[in-house]
Amino acid sequence: MELNTRSSKGKAKAMAKILEEEEEEEEEEEEEDDDFFSSSGCGCFLCAIKEPDARLRRASLSAFFRELPYCEDDGGTGGGSNGQSCAAAVGAVWRAAMSAPDDPELPSLGAIRCMSLLLARALADAAWLRRGDNVYVPYYAAHVIGSYTIRSSAHAELAVAAGAVRPLLALLGGAMTWVEQRAAARALGHLASYEPTFPAVARHAAEAVQLAVRSASTCIGDVYANFVALAPSRRPKYQRDLMTCGLGGGADAEDRKAEEWASQLQCWSLYLLSCLASRDLSSHAMICQDALFLSELSRMWGGLANGDSPAGVGLLRLLCRSPVGRAAIIACRDALSSLCDLARSSDDWQYMAVDCLLLLLDDRAQWHAVADATALCLSDLVDLRHLGPRRRLGDAIATALLLDDSHVVGDRELGGEAKRATASVRELKGERKEREEAMPRDELLKREILAKEKKRQGNDSFMHGDVDKAIDHYTEALELCPLSRRRERLVLHSNRAQCRLARREADAAVSDATRALALARPANAHARSLWRRAQAYDMKGMARESLLDCLAFAGAWLDGRKHHRRAARGANPKLPYCVARMISKQMSVTGLFAGVTMKDNKVGSDDFMPRCSENNDGDDEDDEDNDPDDDDESEEEFADKAGLKMCTSGRELPIITGDAWTRLSRRT
Repeated sequence: MELNTRSSKGKAKAMAKILEEEEEEEEEEEEEDDDFFSSSGCGCFLCAIKEPDARLRRASLSAFFRELPYCEDDGGTGGGSNGQSCAAAVGAVWRAAMSAPDDPELPSLGAIRCMSLLLARALADAAWLRRGDNVYVPYYAAHVIGSYTIRSSAHAELAVAAGAVRPLLALLGGAMTWVEQRAAARALGHLASYEPTFPAVARHAAEAVQLAVRSASTCIGDVYANFVALAPSRRPKYQRDLMTCGLGGGADAEDRKAEEWASQLQCWSLYLLSCLASRDLSSHAMICQDALFLSELSRMWGGLANGDSPAGVGLLRLLCRSPVGRAAIIACRDALSSLCDLARSSDDWQYMAVDCLLLLLDDRAQWHAVADATALCLSDLVDLRHLGPRRRLGDAIATALLLDDSHVVGDRELGGEAKRATASVRELKGERKEREEAMPRDELLKREILAKEKKRQGNDSFMHGDVDKAIDHYTEALELCPLSRRRERLVLHSNRAQCRLARREADAAVSDATRALALARPANAHARSLWRRAQAYDMKGMARESLLDCLAFAGAWLDGRKHHRRAARGANPKLPYCVARMISKQMSVTGLFAGVTMKDNKVGSDDFMPRCSENNDGDDEDDEDNDPDDDDESEEEFADKAGLKMCTSGRELPIITGDAWTRLSRRT
C-alpha cells in the first residue's frame, strides 16, 4: 500500500511538473512565435523539430500543436506558406511517436492534446474531413495517442485531460471505418490499463463494454466485407496507403495486412474488455449478457498473424473469477466445450483453458454441472506435470475432480461418462498409486516385464491387421505397467491411439494421444502422438486443433534433425509431404476470414488426410525423469509394415518454407 502511495505521489509530481512547464512556456511562446516564423520562414513540424536550439524548438513545437487543430486550408498549417497538409503534419507526428513513444517532449508540448482536438474535429466536421487528405488524420491522430500511452502513465493522464476518451469511443463504435476503429481500440486499451486513468474509461463502462463486444464479434466480417471482398480498384485508397505505407505491393500484400489488422482489432477489443473486467467486477455482468459472444470467446485466438495474444481465453479466465462470470459460462455449453477443446490442444494458451476449468470446478455449488461437461476431457490430462508457467497441474486436476461429498453442494449424481471418468482418475491417482507404493520391488519388475510382453503382442497383432486384438493387448499392458514407468505408458497410449485411428474412432484416438502428450516431458513434446492427434482432429472436422498439432509436430520434426540418433540414421530433414499437405489444407479453413466465406469452420470427414510413415518422425524430447528405459528405438515395430496407406518422406510443399514457415511456427 505504501508502495502504491509513493508511486501515485511520484506520478502526481511528474504530471504537475509537466503542467507547470507548459504554463511557463505559454508566456514565452507568444513572444517567440513571431521570431521563429520570421527567421525560419516555415512553420511546419519537420522544420520545428530540427531546430537545434532547445528553447526555440520547444516554443515552435508548442505553437505548432496549438494551431494545427484549427487550420482551415489543407495546403498549409497555422497560416504558414510551406504547403504542408494537415495530414502530412499529423503523419510526421505519428512517425515521431512510433520511433520514440517514451520521449516526453512532444506530449508535454501539446501533441496529445492536439491529436484529441483533431479527432473531435474530424467527427464533428464532415466537410473538413473530406477536404484534401484530411481523411488520413483520424487514423494517425488515434494512433499517436495509442503510441504515446503504450508504456507511460503520465502520457495517458495527458490524454484523459485532453478529452481523448469520448472521441476514441466514437471511433470504436464505428463512427468512421474499421481502420480508425482499430487505432481507437488500441488507445482505449492503454488508457484503461493504468490505475490513474482507468476511472476515466470506467465512467463509460456500459458503452465501452457494448462497443468492444460488438467490435470483437463483428470485426472479422466487417473487414472482409468492406475491404478484402472488394476488388482492388474499389478499396478505399487511403486505407490501402495506410496498410502498405504508400509502397504498394498489390492486392496480396493488402490482404495479408488486412488479416493482421483485423486480428489486432479483435485482440485489442478483447484487451479493453480484459482491462475493464480485471479492475471492475461489475463489468462481468455486462460482458456476459451476450451468450453467443461467450460461446465464441475461446475461439477468438488471435490467429497466426497475432500469436502473442491470449485473446478470448484470457478474458474468459478473468470472468471465471467472479460468481456472475462463472454462472454465465457454465450455463453456456458451447463455452465449456470450446474450453475443453483448447485444454486438449497444443495451443500456447492451453494452460489458460485448464485454469478456467479448474476455477469453474472450484465453485462448489456448480461442481456437478461443470464436472458433467468437463470430466471426460480433464481425465486425459491428470498426468501433466508442468505446462507453461503452471506446476503440478495434473495433481491439481485430479484434486478438483475427486472432491468428496463434504465439499460439494447438492446431491445431484454425475452422468455416466463423467462418473466413469472420475472413477478412472480415482483408480489411477489414488488406489492404484497406493497399491504400487506398497508393492515389493520384485513384483513391480515382474509387472513391468509382463507389460512389455503385452506391448510386443500388441505390435504383432497390429502388423497382422488384427487391430481389435492389438487394442486389447495395449489395454492389458497399461493395466500392468507401473505408474513410475512413465515413458512406457506414453508409448502404449500412443500406439493405442494409432489403433483407434485405424478403426476411425476419432474421440478415442484424441483421448489416447492426449494422455500420451500429458506424459511427455516436456508436455506435448511427443512427435508421433501430435501427428496422430492431428489426424484424429482432422477426422472430427476440428481444423484449428489439427493445424496446431501439425505445426507442433513439424517443429519437433525439424528440430529432431540435430539429434544424434537421427543423424546416425541419416534421417531426411525435409518435412513429410503428407504433413505439409495437412497444414496447407487446415490453413485454408482456419484462416481469419475462413468463417466468413464458409458456413462453418470445419473440414468434412471425407477429406481425411492419409497417414504418414512414422519410422523416423523424431521422438527425441528432453526427459527430466532420466528413466532407464527411455530408449524407444523399437517403440513402433509395426509402423512401416502395417499395410496402411503411407506417404513418402522427403517431399515438401512450397508453402512451408522460408518466411512462411517462420510465420507458421509462431504457434508452436
